[in-house]
Amino acid sequence: MRSYACMFEHFTPECKFKECVFENYYVTYSSILYRQTQSGRAWYIGINRDGQVMKGNRVKKTKGAAHFLPKLIEVAMYREPSLHDVAEQSPPRKTPKTSSDSPVLQNGKKDPQSKTKTSSS
Repeated sequence: MRSYACMFEHFTPECKFKECVFENYYVTYSSILYRQTQSGRAWYIGINRDGQVMKGNRVKKTKGAAHFLPKLIEVAMYREPSLHDVAEQSPPRKTPKTSSDSPVLQNGKKDPQSKTKTSSS
């Protein structure tokens, strides 16, 4: 079986890849659809030294050809709010009104045990 990197106009199951991030921030991408027939090892995206796409069944996750560094598009640093800041900004809580006279709903229906009995005269 051969494997080639190609583009599809529409999203297909062949377009699904699992992203794995290593401790050194390198990222590997393995195919969700394709695996080795005998061992069950996943196929990885890899680029050789010439910049050409390698066959998925030849690439292993431990090889440098499968390791990619993600490029950050934009970095925005925000100050993390403390719990005191969050409490001051949140609106005051409203306590729900509870009444013992209201019927209890169970799965959208009135609970038969909570029906009030009325005596007829």
